[in-house]
Amino acid sequence: MIARWPCPGPHGQSEEYAFAFDRGRMVRLLIVPPLFDEANRMRRMLVDAMRLLDEAGVDCFLPDLPGCNESLQEFPAQSLHGWRRAMAQAARHFGASDVLAVRGGALVFPNTLPGLMLEPAKGASILRQMLRARVISAREAGRQEDSSALLEIGRSEGLELAGWRCGASLIAGLETATAQIEGQRILGQSELGGGGLWLRAEPAAAPDQSAALAQIVLAEIAT
Repeated sequence: MIARWPCPGPHGQSEEYAFAFDRGRMVRLLIVPPLFDEANRMRRMLVDAMRLLDEAGVDCFLPDLPGCNESLQEFPAQSLHGWRRAMAQAARHFGASDVLAVRGGALVFPNTLPGLMLEPAKGASILRQMLRARVISAREAGRQEDSSALLEIGRSEGLELAGWRCGASLIAGLETATAQIEGQRILGQSELGGGGLWLRAEPAAAPDQSAALAQIVLAEIAT
């Protein structure tokens, strides 16, 4: 089902969407998605895991980050700080008891909640990969671009990376961001089996990984 929640933003509050299984149960899991294209590649696996968790008695919520998917907010105005505020608000609105932060979602999740982090990514690593992709794309188009020079521009003016118009605040935040771990369990891809879906070129289902993720989450939070 699709739920709505009030989301703070740089230009005021907006109404955002979340995919949700909400039956008013005690255990309520907020899933903070990966950032950028990784969110698209992993969404099917996460939604399938949510279905399994719903069958096992866990309410689940997968909110959109402001500026992404059907959001009414502008992406260039986003920042890691703004995304953290938004996810904290989503946790309060849905009454989350636990959290699952996935990849770059570990940079913006509400770390006051207990739960898990799946392969948390560093902001610098995400930024480096996106810069590399832009340099390669430019080279294929016959242009020469340099990662260091691009980053300097991004810090002051923002930068388009992998189709995302990233503002200067987002660029600066990614440069130094790391997951703020407060006792959450770090879950490695090896525990799910198979390769990380964020590495694939296209979105894909991974039923075995979804089942493994649901089982681990249940073991950690539904006790």
